[in-house]
Amino acid sequence: MSNEQKGLIPVTILTGFLGSGKTTLLKRVLTEAHGQKIAVIENEFGEEDIDTDILVADTEEQIIQMNNGCVCCTIREDLRTTLSDLAAKRRKGELKFDRVVIETTGVADPGPVAQTFFMDDEIAESYLLDSILTLVDAVHAEEQLNTRQEARRQVGFADQIFISKADLVEPAKIDALAHRLKHMNPRAPQQVAHFGEVALAKIFDLRGFNLNAKLEIDPDFLNADAHDHDHDHDHEHGEHCNHPHHHVHDDDVKSFVFKSERPFNPAKLEDFLGAIVQVYGPKMLRYKGVLYMKGTDKRVIFQGVHQLMGSDLGPKWMPGEKKASKMVFIGIDLPKEILLQGMEGCLA
Repeated sequence: MSNEQKGLIPVTILTGFLGSGKTTLLKRVLTEAHGQKIAVIENEFGEEDIDTDILVADTEEQIIQMNNGCVCCTIREDLRTTLSDLAAKRRKGELKFDRVVIETTGVADPGPVAQTFFMDDEIAESYLLDSILTLVDAVHAEEQLNTRQEARRQVGFADQIFISKADLVEPAKIDALAHRLKHMNPRAPQQVAHFGEVALAKIFDLRGFNLNAKLEIDPDFLNADAHDHDHDHDHEHGEHCNHPHHHVHDDDVKSFVFKSERPFNPAKLEDFLGAIVQVYGPKMLRYKGVLYMKGTDKRVIFQGVHQLMGSDLGPKWMPGEKKASKMVFIGIDLPKEILLQGMEGCLA
């Protein structure tokens, strides 16, 4: 049974530094989402909070109905409580909304927010985490990425990256930024967003966390493509690389890929990954893959955030199809060799 049939409420996490245009994007979504009622959860009301003129405020209550039928609430306690209150009110018919957008503070690590949806059974019964969107401010990105690890983490977590304020920066800088972001997170599509003008199809129902659907929307996930940079950045030394500037910043958020055409021994893999997340979990931002496992004729779709991971059976391998595993790791200073050798050691 698909998640839609189970009536789960889709959730989108919106992250990005102060001034990156999260609120502009949100306001636009709230006015454009024709026929959809959205509940917005603000991790804090910053200076750039959603214009209170669209709020019909009853400040005692932390959940506020907006004129356009959407709902807005501030997190007073923790996210879990807020989500469970919203779901309860929706079940009782006190509130109507079709989806939730969580806007995190500028410096927040989206990891724990995402983990809430894996970890808590009650939350998992009501909500489906759809994706993490990260806004990157083209004007300040270079400085923020150089000096703030939180900014680099947000890039590592993203399922989709929006570059805002691109019109204020010359094209070569945007190009360099796009290349840098690609090294940090090769799996997140990037798009320039002018003043929050982004098609809703690029914001909602991306299924970045929906394990089974991952393959439908990303058919090239298993093809080695030029963007994987997984051969120790062969081209960094100037051969066939027209981006001489891009390796000036050796960012601590990086990605690498494990590939193999031999099947995994499921028990070994589980033990190894279990041990790895005990040690490196806080530095493991996102890891996901399609795995060829011994003992099943289906591909196994796997992903994790920090210490929490989950897997799902995907479509069957087709007759004559070449079976292979591919797993991408995105994290902070992860020991690439240890991880790659460890994965190799789990093959049957």
